[in-house]
Amino acid sequence: MNVALPAEGTDLSPYLPDEHGLFFIYHFKADGSRTKDPAEAHWSWRSYQITDMRARHEIGAEQALPTPVRDAFLSPSHGCQIDFEDDFLYGDLPDLRHDFAESRGLTHFRFAFNDKMLVGARKQPLESVDKVRKLVESGTRKFRTPAELIEAVMGHSLDGMAAELDRMGDTLDGIEDRIVCDAWHNERQALVDARRQLVLIHRQMATLTNLFRHLDHSHRNELPDPINDMATRLSHRAHTLHHDGEQLQARTRLLQDELMAKLTEQSNQLLYILSVMTAVLLPMTIISGLFGMNVGGLPLVDTPHGFWVVTAISVVIAGIVYKIVRRLGRV
Repeated sequence: MNVALPAEGTDLSPYLPDEHGLFFIYHFKADGSRTKDPAEAHWSWRSYQITDMRARHEIGAEQALPTPVRDAFLSPSHGCQIDFEDDFLYGDLPDLRHDFAESRGLTHFRFAFNDKMLVGARKQPLESVDKVRKLVESGTRKFRTPAELIEAVMGHSLDGMAAELDRMGDTLDGIEDRIVCDAWHNERQALVDARRQLVLIHRQMATLTNLFRHLDHSHRNELPDPINDMATRLSHRAHTLHHDGEQLQARTRLLQDELMAKLTEQSNQLLYILSVMTAVLLPMTIISGLFGMNVGGLPLVDTPHGFWVVTAISVVIAGIVYKIVRRLGRV
């Protein structure tokens, strides 16, 4: 690079970028162990804040990156993508926002690597990247190549999405139990939220499956065997999650159909009750209307018990109408 990067040390923070827009830089020996001496490094990993102009300047000045890779790295994000150019695998892949981020959900991490360097960038704190960073910090796991590290990041990302799918499955279990027990009156919004989240995850899994398939078809003869094997494994996992997401989406649609059927049944019951009440009260309304006319010749006007006689007649007629309506309803 044209501008010297700081050596690895404690002055770099994994959460706050430095004056170069850099979060951290790690060096690895050939056996995958971490070293703080760049002279011993077989390959290195750098992580940037992609929205930081200083970081964009550093990446743009990185001569080791081919021009197409730099252009793609600094271009506006348009969703998931992956490609291979001049021995560099690069692109944008999905990850979950970290727990302490403002809102939980899916976002992307950007990367480019060959066998000597890995450059990563993000807009927001990412869960999987941070898990792998902690493994590196603690020395729990060794990464001999950048491909192994990217596979670990994607593995944690897919694990996180699988956990989200499991959580959505538990949510659907609870909703289904309440629907079966007729305690479904507040479940419409919960189903809408669950389906929205499932659509997002399912769409990402479908995109990942297509991306790795495209990578295999377009660069089968160019990809090194370790990258080819990595892409195959990740594609298989993404395809499995894609299938699981499809099953949960189908289950969500069935629950929505069942909920709509119960809502329709409840509406029909209310309409039936209103129809019965209308039919029963109609004769009484007609009788009260007739006796309410201010004209001469009304019967029972001079009878002391006229009101009670008319009331009894109305009740009897209403009862007869009710029995007729009930009989028709059974038919």
